[in-house]
Amino acid sequence: MSAPGRGRPPLPAGPPPPNYITKEGAKRLQDELAHLLWKERPKVVQDVTDAAAQGDRSENAEYIYGKKRLREIDRRIRFLTKRLEAATVVAPRTDAKGRVFFGAIVEIEDENGVVATYRIVGEDEIDLDKGHISWRSPLGRALLAKREGDAFNFKRPSGEIEMQIVSVRYEEILAAPST
Repeated sequence: MSAPGRGRPPLPAGPPPPNYITKEGAKRLQDELAHLLWKERPKVVQDVTDAAAQGDRSENAEYIYGKKRLREIDRRIRFLTKRLEAATVVAPRTDAKGRVFFGAIVEIEDENGVVATYRIVGEDEIDLDKGHISWRSPLGRALLAKREGDAFNFKRPSGEIEMQIVSVRYEEILAAPST
């Protein structure tokens, strides 16, 4: 047990925040979990078994690496299982004409005329290269419940900037096929 003020910060009081996820995001996590459980893990277990049969395990790099890889896979399986169990799948709204809610694809323009498009998604789906931001991120929170045409101020690390919502739309994004 560590002394107060050292180690991990105390957990926040109350229930954990909801873990919202899109249908596509949940499918992506389920596909990764299935791949790890039914393809990757059995292959690594077989590799470890084969390496163990070679003799002295203390100096067997294949055995040591295989056991390490197996621990990594098991850790990821536990993480994905917990995240999926706690997840609430949220379908895109069909009645949110021009308003920003979870799953919205929002086009915004800043005061300098720079236009950017973001999709409001769950924490497990963040992908800045695709413009997918969390509903819990500062920009995600600033956008929620706003309407098409609304202007708002947003605080960035480099200073406050005025932004305007150009368009809001909802669509299902097809998940890329898993490998």
